[in-house]
Amino acid sequence: MPHMAASSALARFRVIDLTQVRAGPTACRQLADWGADVIQVQMPEHMRGDDTLGGQDGSDYQYTHRNKRSITLNLKEPEGIAVLKRLIAGADVVVENFRPDVKFRLGIDYETLSQDHPGLVYASISGFGQTGPLAQRPGFDQIAQGMGGLMSVTGMAEQGPMRVGIPIADLCAGIFAAQGILVALLEREASGKGQWLHTSLLESMVYMMDFQTSRWLIDGDVATQAGNFHPTSIPTGVYKARDGYMNIAVFGSKIWERFCDILGAPEWVSDERYHDKQGRSVNRDTLNAEINRRLAAQDRSYWIERLNAGGVACGLINNMAEVFAEPQVQHLGMVHNVVSKHQGPQRLVGQPVQLERTPSTIARAAPRRGEHSEEILTELGLSKEDMARMKSTGVF
Repeated sequence: MPHMAASSALARFRVIDLTQVRAGPTACRQLADWGADVIQVQMPEHMRGDDTLGGQDGSDYQYTHRNKRSITLNLKEPEGIAVLKRLIAGADVVVENFRPDVKFRLGIDYETLSQDHPGLVYASISGFGQTGPLAQRPGFDQIAQGMGGLMSVTGMAEQGPMRVGIPIADLCAGIFAAQGILVALLEREASGKGQWLHTSLLESMVYMMDFQTSRWLIDGDVATQAGNFHPTSIPTGVYKARDGYMNIAVFGSKIWERFCDILGAPEWVSDERYHDKQGRSVNRDTLNAEINRRLAAQDRSYWIERLNAGGVACGLINNMAEVFAEPQVQHLGMVHNVVSKHQGPQRLVGQPVQLERTPSTIARAAPRRGEHSEEILTELGLSKEDMARMKSTGVF
């Protein structure tokens, strides 16, 4: 079956996905979800190592590789490289996350490919960058979380460094790579030229530290762990009502006054311990204890209704089942239905950005390894005889 575009937005672009694990596949999923013809190049079955993302039948793999087609090619064989180059000749984008030296050894680096394909946009994702003292190190999400500073500000101080509960360095590197690809494609419309772009798990993690970076670079302030409480806006964090925990965010003096009134503590506004931001910071623990004591008188629903009515941001802390039971999540239509010919009906989260005229959908479930090999090779003009010979010699 030919390309089934998930959106008309990027349907004119073809992407060759040479990536594995998560960061690279995430970048390509972003493009596939907006309609690009993403062709996932995987190792033939007889060459594959351990399956990643829980195996091809796992939910993680199904989520990450939807809207793509799959071809197998043995890139250790000259004919496999030759076929890959034919694929790339008709493509707009190549995405890879090999170790930085591998693409040069295979002869599929940007400089080599761009000689015959000057409009090619070539994206590389690595653990630590394409050059530098750590460029050849293996990259892994949690390593980048630690080296990029995230674990130093996550969790409770007395418990030591803490990772976050998702592979955020991988995901951000993939999303930033997709953004870079789109920028390069836009620039190509003006210049007619492609270019090499690259990012890494470490770069994405440092960038995502956001205001914590400026606290150090501008103010010389090394942030520490603040647990469930905002490091500078107080009171903002996790509080406990009678029936469980909830988040409350109090930003600005006017909201602070409203918060005090709703909790039945208007005297806090003039209390010298709490009346300004600095006082609330110094007396954070005492204030938080007072807030929890008052919240304990009622259930979360009581406080959420009154705080939100007063303009004080707050909300439940949901587990994943509760997330998808949330009426607003249901209203936003974030869950898409697709039918896998291998697994039957599936429900997957779609893109979080809504384009009204050219929306993203999930048009195709994740493919099995090499599911579209013959289809794609036929598009390249190979005969059945060619494919039979290549199959017998392990090229795909």
